[in-house]
Parts: sequence; C-alpha cells; structure tokens
Amino acid sequence: MRDHGGNIDWAIGHYGGAATDWIDLSTGINRVPYALPKLSSEAWTQLPTRAAQDSLIAAARSAYGTQAGILPVAGAQAAIQMIPRLSAPGRAAVLSPTYNEHTACLRAAGWSVAEVPDIAGLRGADLAVLVNPNNPDGRTHAPADLLALSGQVGRLVIDESFADPLPDLSLAARAGRNGLFVLRSFGKFYGLAGLRLGFVLGGAEDITALSAQSGPWPISGAAIEVGRTALLDRVWAEQTTARLADEADQADALARSAGWNPVGGCALFRLYETPDAAGAQAQLARHQIWSRIFPYSPRWLRLGLPGNPGEWARLADALQGA
Repeated sequence: MRDHGGNIDWAIGHYGGAATDWIDLSTGINRVPYALPKLSSEAWTQLPTRAAQDSLIAAARSAYGTQAGILPVAGAQAAIQMIPRLSAPGRAAVLSPTYNEHTACLRAAGWSVAEVPDIAGLRGADLAVLVNPNNPDGRTHAPADLLALSGQVGRLVIDESFADPLPDLSLAARAGRNGLFVLRSFGKFYGLAGLRLGFVLGGAEDITALSAQSGPWPISGAAIEVGRTALLDRVWAEQTTARLADEADQADALARSAGWNPVGGCALFRLYETPDAAGAQAQLARHQIWSRIFPYSPRWLRLGLPGNPGEWARLADALQGA
C-alpha cells in the first residue's frame, strides 16, 4: 500500500471541520518553517538559468559539506522515482519497514524487491535502499557501516530526508563515488514541503544520467531562490536543530503522560507504541489533530512536532483523553 502522512483531506472529510481548524502532525515536516525571502520577479516570469541552478548547487554543497555531483529535483520523491530507471531491472533490497515509495517505485520500474529487516539482508543486491535516519522508527546507521555496504551491492541509495539535524550521520561528503546516491529533502527540515525541492548527490556519471531524465528545468525559479537563501543561513539551521531536540523531549514527555511508550523517531517526528493506534488516532482526530498510523503495526502511532504554544497546548489537552 502506498499510504502516506499528509492525507489531511481524508481526516477533514471523515471527522469534519475546516482545514484551518486542524493541526497536521501526520508528517515529519517542520511546522516552524523558514521565513520566505522576497523573490525576484524573474523567479516567476523567466525560465531558470544555468547560472541560477549552479548557485543553488553551490549553496547545497556548502550546507551538506560535499563536493559530490548534485542534481536539484522536485523533492526527494522525484529521485526515488528516477533512480530505478537508470539501469535494467534486477534484484533490489529495501531495509524495512520504511517509507513505502522506495519499494513501490522499484516495483513499478520492474525490479524484484525484497524488504529486509537488517542491513545484512541488503548485501548482494543490484540496488539497495536504506533510509538514515529511518522513517518511521528513527533507526540510524554509522557512515562507516554504510561505506562498507556500498562495496557489497551494485548501487546503494541512502535516503537522508530527515538527516539535517544529524550532520555527523550523513554520507554527503562521500557521495562522489559512482554507484552511491545520497538523497536530501529540503522541504522537511525547512518546513517548506510545498516548494518541492530536494537533491540527489552522487558520482559524476550517475548525476549526468539522472539529469538527462529530469530535463533542463527540474525545479522552479522560486525553489532556486528560496533554497539558496535558506541553505546558506546556517544560524537558522543551528537554532532550529537545537529547538527540535528540546521539543522532541517535550513530545515524549506528553506521550508518556498518556501512557504511550516512545519507541523511536528523530528530531522531526516521534514514534510511540500505544495500546491501540487506530483508537489513539481517532481520539486525537476528535480534537482535530491528525497523526499517522501504519498498516503493519496495530500499536504504532507517529507524531510530528507542534509548531507554536497554542498547538502544544491543544496536543496536551487531546492526550489527556487518549
């Protein structure tokens, strides 16, 4: 099943209320977004130039600490859909459970996919996928272990969509070798998912091949200007990382008060074991707070972090009856 968070339309249709009444905590998107800079008129009226795209790539190299080839794309999702089509289908392995688009896109491209529970199960695959930190349980893997794995598979895709608060976890600095891809999401950490911006880091040959798939204008002029400004604002990134760490602890304390057990997550979302995940989701929804549950676990519920004191107060009130 290609189920996702962010399905707030379904929640509104099922439980009622207007969109403005709801707090959507079903995703891992930062609810305190980067303040949009003033954009040039050219961002809206002209096709993006090569120079403008290069300036964004330079900002991404600085933010991610890499000299690898970089392709800006319309969110990490675009890369997830393109990478399986770089070569003839073969045997793929995906460390699971995880973001279900990886398996779905591989199968749509004709790959035989094994969903495996540990890193050892990835070895020998023609294409292996690992999300680091993982969604939804927050599992992490040391860069040295992943570098060792890269020599044991045909291609290795490391999805770092939630890695911005954990720079020491990233393989971005080592992504210049062919066959190793690192995916980065812009919209989650910066809270601007609607901008549709992400990056693929990899070897020169692989990035050239992906660029041929994506076409001459893979992202908008607005995405270029916003992304460039935000990625270079390291003060904001450091302050946001510190805030998210504190608020993750705050969310866990609220969950424990409701009798839920924190079992994973990262700085952008938390995962809880509940007596009944569907019942807990419904309880929150009656307070117009939307959360994420999973078809493979009757007890897991994932929550993003509220964005302001009012949202935190509403979550605390809702959890009193959860």
